[in-house]
Amino acid sequence: MSKPKGFEKPVGVRDYLPRATRRLRRIERSVLDCMANWGYDPIKTPTLEYYDTVGIASSTPDRKLYKLLSSRGQTLVLRSDMTAPIARVASSLLREEPLPLRLSYHANVFRAIEEEAGREAEFFQTGVELVGDRSPEADAEVIALAIASLQAAGVKTFKFAMGHVGFLNGLFDEALPDRTDAQQALKERLLHRDYVGFRETTESLGLKREQQEELEGLLRLRGGVEVCEQAAGLSGHTLALESLTHLRSVWEALVDYGVSQHVLIDLTMIGDFSYYTGMVFEGYAAELGFPVCSGGRYDNLLRQFGRDVPATGFALKTTRILDGVDDPAGEEERPALIVYEANRRAEALAEAGRIRAEGGAAVTRLAAENAESGNESGRYSRVLHFAGENSPVQ
Repeated sequence: MSKPKGFEKPVGVRDYLPRATRRLRRIERSVLDCMANWGYDPIKTPTLEYYDTVGIASSTPDRKLYKLLSSRGQTLVLRSDMTAPIARVASSLLREEPLPLRLSYHANVFRAIEEEAGREAEFFQTGVELVGDRSPEADAEVIALAIASLQAAGVKTFKFAMGHVGFLNGLFDEALPDRTDAQQALKERLLHRDYVGFRETTESLGLKREQQEELEGLLRLRGGVEVCEQAAGLSGHTLALESLTHLRSVWEALVDYGVSQHVLIDLTMIGDFSYYTGMVFEGYAAELGFPVCSGGRYDNLLRQFGRDVPATGFALKTTRILDGVDDPAGEEERPALIVYEANRRAEALAEAGRIRAEGGAAVTRLAAENAESGNESGRYSRVLHFAGENSPVQ
């Protein structure tokens, strides 16, 4: 095995240089402030968790978990999302707190990659979890907050797609009773948006022509609330109809939030069907070809930690926003440079303190150090010179 070179990093991780780090922090602050305005309290959890608890409960496939062995022989994982750790805390340390819980976070998460182009092993997420409310109002709240959070992050043009796992489960159970493998195959096609493969799979199932056309009709169910009426004609299954009723209620609340113009209903959406139990959604920025936000309802997760309560939430893919969306704040204000001679150091440092106290930034430098500074006209907003016994000169 060759020895790593001095400047190399493991595949999938990156350095954030000052400009990117400042912007990342600005996005984080803006989004967390937005979430706080909606009543969400910040929470932090450990980077390391036990595999047998959080690792297994996570929606991340086992092969994509980073596993470590502790000195006691216990298997640990680097957190692969924040939902499972927060579910652990909500079921233990926050167990006696009144429901619903509204929690927000910004954190780095880790997922082992398989050399996919453009994929990262460590990235940042900012999100919320709303624990203890199973109503359509709660689902509408997290979608409306996701929209507000994207706007706070500086994403100007975007669209959200919303679906419901229950509708698909009901539709497939009615069309393919006792054919679990066939249902699973169709869900896999939808999960990967392989609509050609979906049609090919339906054709291979030996269904009557009418049944096959009904299943393929699912692929046309995208649009406004009228899609729910069209979908009701495809399935009479109780779960499917209840799910459509839930989606209508979410849509009505989104109309009252004044954000429904950003949302379309897409009943082919399934999210991670082993994880989500109800409404699911994704947000897409016009500048990017992949989601910058995803979320949904996961009513069974906290049960794995001994607390059977519903939950819903979302995560912004902060790293994607950082990389792919123009910075709305533009360049941050540059610091002032204060150059002083030794006999006027106290005055110069006092001036720097005044600038900082007013919210500005200042860099101080002894005049003798200025000889090797080079061309710095672009680094500072202004230069103040404290020399001799005169007032500072710009």
